Amino acid sequence: MEHFPVIHTNFWDAIIAVPVVLILTQITKLLFQVPKPVVPSIANVFGLLISIFFAHPHNWWAGVFMGFFYGNAAVGAYASLKTSYISYKRKKEKPPQTG
Repeated sequence: MEHFPVIHTNFWDAIIAVPVVLILTQITKLLFQVPKPVVPSIANVFGLLISIFFAHPHNWWAGVFMGFFYGNAAVGAYASLKTSYISYKRKKEKPPQTG
């Protein structure tokens, strides 16, 4: 018996699952007016559902581990994109310093 599950990350994980979790989370935010502190938990729930039932249906522990990975990766990607966009907007609006 293995003490730790063998987890294979692949194309599905990086290119499909994380963006799907991100999109589902954003749709949920738009439809249900979710409070901001609850959003990461919603992303984790979507990540767990996708991972356990679709990506890793035959290995429960791998599904749980990767589900949290999907949810947290989606939250991190969103936060990074939002921060970069806000920074870009501020930099563009700020007049150049002369001096």
